Amino acid sequence: MKKRITLGILFIILLAQLSAQEVPSPNYFYSEVSGLMTQYNADRQTLLRLYIAENSPERSARFIKLNQDYLADLKTLKFNNLSRAGQVDYLLFKRDLNQEVNNFQESLNHYNRLKNVLPFAENLYQIEREHRRGKIVDGEASASLFNQCSKEIKALMAGTSAKGLPMEDARLVQSALQGVKRITEKFYTFYHGYDPLFTWWVEKPYATLVKDIDAYGKYIIEKADTTGQMPKDKSGIVGNPIGKEAILTSLKHEMIPYTPEELIAIAEKEFDWCRKEMLKASRDMGFGDRWKDAMEKVKNTYVPPGEQPEVINRLYNESVDFLKKHDLVTIPPLAEEDWRMSMMSPERQLVNPFFLGGEQIIISYPTNTMEHDDKLMSMRGNNPHFSRATVHHELNAGHHLQGFMNRRYRDYRNFNTAFWTEGWALYWELILWDMDFPQSPEDRVGMLFWRMHRCARIIFSLNYHLGEWTPQQCIDFLVDEVNHERANAEGEVRRSFEGRYNPLYQVAYMMGGLQFRALKQELVDSKKMTYKEFHDAVLRENALPVEMVRAALTNVKLTENYETNWRFYRIDP
Repeated sequence: MKKRITLGILFIILLAQLSAQEVPSPNYFYSEVSGLMTQYNADRQTLLRLYIAENSPERSARFIKLNQDYLADLKTLKFNNLSRAGQVDYLLFKRDLNQEVNNFQESLNHYNRLKNVLPFAENLYQIEREHRRGKIVDGEASASLFNQCSKEIKALMAGTSAKGLPMEDARLVQSALQGVKRITEKFYTFYHGYDPLFTWWVEKPYATLVKDIDAYGKYIIEKADTTGQMPKDKSGIVGNPIGKEAILTSLKHEMIPYTPEELIAIAEKEFDWCRKEMLKASRDMGFGDRWKDAMEKVKNTYVPPGEQPEVINRLYNESVDFLKKHDLVTIPPLAEEDWRMSMMSPERQLVNPFFLGGEQIIISYPTNTMEHDDKLMSMRGNNPHFSRATVHHELNAGHHLQGFMNRRYRDYRNFNTAFWTEGWALYWELILWDMDFPQSPEDRVGMLFWRMHRCARIIFSLNYHLGEWTPQQCIDFLVDEVNHERANAEGEVRRSFEGRYNPLYQVAYMMGGLQFRALKQELVDSKKMTYKEFHDAVLRENALPVEMVRAALTNVKLTENYETNWRFYRIDP
């Protein structure tokens, strides 16, 4: 009997030890600020659903008040009495609230400055306010209003007040017009068919007004003053270079204490390292210094149509086995079970020539509808050695594991930043290279292609936004210096400048990865943490600027008015 009791006690102790290892501390889920942040996120989403008229003065004023109210609530907390997690949340929450106030105040200022070319907008904003609660409308009066708005638009297009706006203002007006069109459509579809008199009166004036709004938006852009704007080049890609001051403002928000010129210098230094390693791999393949010939051989290792999913599965298994063998990070069993594949459409491949990842890995590979040359370029650009470099970027321990953990730890943190999201995934490319994950010179060429690509993204995107390079120069740079397939280079540049990406998005891959590598050197190389402890701790913090990840994991002094200062990369030799 005594032996059974002893075994029972030992079993309970063992279970307690396992629980201590597997169940994270409650501190990984909450902070003193998290309740306020959760409430704010809910309130913000509620108001976004209610005030749908983008750029309207009512919407801007309401969101200014929302954020000012929460800033006042935040000030009631005593910063020095907060835990480290609470201090991190406090600083970033305050940063985002202030930015929201500034953004909506700027939107309000833009509207007030440009309302002379949008004189009809206020009447349409008013009907949107009234129909939120289903006010009974006068169909004849609504038709008259729509007809009057159309006349005002035609008068504006016939006059001079809407001509020659600076291109930046023209884009703001065009954006406001899209918001006006959206609320007009909402108003019309609410009553159309339900109210017979409204339907009889308004159908024709509505169709005319929507057509006129679209025509006016096009007119505003066509008649804009393009002085100082980058001319359209033969690429046909039309973007919006934001300029140095806007870049510096964005870098400060992302907590990157470098100038764009310094970031370009870092990228060029990393690019030089890549070139040297590429020459080593080329020589090992028997091509001497003809690295493009070596890469040509690698590109032609593509698999036949229909076999790419099998390649992705094989590469995934190899990368996960490697992570487990070296005990690098915890991968929960469900995170190995729940990912799946899908195929990318030919249309989407025009802007995403390579596969994407997350809970799904979306395969970019030719379909029967693509032109012959495009098929070959897609297959060559997604060959097994190139893909080997990025499967772990897209799945585990990259984007898929990030998303998995984000939904389970500190999910109130909505500090979405590409420097964390893309930087973390890129970091694994750096670490696995250092740990000899590539098995052959061809694998090294594949990994180096992507590393060169990440450096090139910084160089071409910042030069573009500084007004130094055209889109065509960016494409040529990717083809000449990284050896991209031209169609893939065009897709990459189009994605960067015509897609809905933050201007710093392409910078974030390599810079975020270098930040994580510097933090790894500080905590793992110094033996303060193991690889697994470090990686698990990062994932449990959720998405933060990497400087704040560092603050969360170290004893960096934080103050209520803390500003970015972590110089994570030494530019000089």
